[in-house]
Amino acid sequence: MIRKTFVYKSFVCFALTCAFPAWAGSANLSALYQMALENDAEYAAARESFKAGQEKIPQGRAGLLPTISLGANARYNQARSSISPSTSYDSRSLSLTFTQPLYRKQNLEAFEQSKVQALLSEQQLKLAEQNLLLSVAQAYFAVLQAQDVLATAQSQKQAYAEQLAQARKGFEVGTVTITDTHEAQARYDLTTAQEIAAQNDLEVKRRSLEKIISRETPELAGLVTEAKLVLPEPNNMDAWVKQAEEDSVSVHLGQSALELARRDVLRQRGGHHPTLDLSANYSDSRNPSSTIASSRAGSIGLELGWLLYQGGIVDSRVREAVALREKARYELDNSRRQARLDARQGFLGVLSGDAQVTALEQALVSSEAQLKSTKLGLEVGVRTRVDVLNAQQQLFTTRRDLAAARYQTLIAGLQLKAAAGRLSEDDFKAIDALLK
Repeated sequence: MIRKTFVYKSFVCFALTCAFPAWAGSANLSALYQMALENDAEYAAARESFKAGQEKIPQGRAGLLPTISLGANARYNQARSSISPSTSYDSRSLSLTFTQPLYRKQNLEAFEQSKVQALLSEQQLKLAEQNLLLSVAQAYFAVLQAQDVLATAQSQKQAYAEQLAQARKGFEVGTVTITDTHEAQARYDLTTAQEIAAQNDLEVKRRSLEKIISRETPELAGLVTEAKLVLPEPNNMDAWVKQAEEDSVSVHLGQSALELARRDVLRQRGGHHPTLDLSANYSDSRNPSSTIASSRAGSIGLELGWLLYQGGIVDSRVREAVALREKARYELDNSRRQARLDARQGFLGVLSGDAQVTALEQALVSSEAQLKSTKLGLEVGVRTRVDVLNAQQQLFTTRRDLAAARYQTLIAGLQLKAAAGRLSEDDFKAIDALLK
């Protein structure tokens, strides 16, 4: 199967405005992936399935190679007759048989099928590898996002606690109404509930990652906030869609499945063909205690066989194989459609994610300025404490959404590479450079 080479730059090339030292003891994406390679049960099962699939070739080749069988026996014989006295004697015999298939259509197609089955197992392992890469990345960034949500809730809770304390103090001295105190109390109580939910969600996300790496989730390196995403190259959705149609692992699997089904049709039709074998045998029979003479015999020749009728089973198997071939053809068409859809979704996810990150970065600057001016307005009496609470909530929400947008953009880029059949560990190494 020939793959068209398609040159493009990794979508995860970023320009960093600042350099950050690595945290000691924190694990990055590549480290988590190595843990997953060693411990993930699904990938281990795929690896063993690959090993089993490679054995199909020697099994298929065996149908074209000679078979040699050896038989031997030793017997005690007793014969009785009405006209002669009974006799008993020992006998021993040895036989050696050699058979070399010269023409067996079904065996020939079975050997060709075995090659496709071995390729299929290799492609299935590749698909398992790509799925593992995506699973690790999704679980990794899910934990980071859950940590951000929890940190946001805790920061909100602390800010609301300060506002609540100030409101209570102001109410005691008569400078703040009870409404402001109740508003601050309500915001504080709501944030407490959100903090509990965030803690639970973080625990679930960590357990999901632990399922993949089969160990306790280590401290994870965080994403550099100043990283700037570069759009995929080529910045053309049609080019990525075309590559996905040609190089997607799912498409390759569909192509191999179709070829396997096509070969099975030929194999079943081979049931109508004659068979031709080269056969040789040698036998040695000895009767040392009998008057029956010992004998030795050998022969070599060609054996032609032709099953003319088997109750219609061959025709039925051919019809079954043809139907399965058409089924594989439709499944391949569906795989191509899905690859096109995945490529489009991944490409649009990167583009929209980059635009969303840019917009949220500007919104963060605006939210910080709004909070600063609102606090100043509260001091001079033109803004209320509720306005400050709203400005704080908007700032925290913007920070949370910005981090989530960065994570989702990275995931979309990985999904785009997977749809095009190009996702590899090198993409993780590129992202590792953006983790602190």
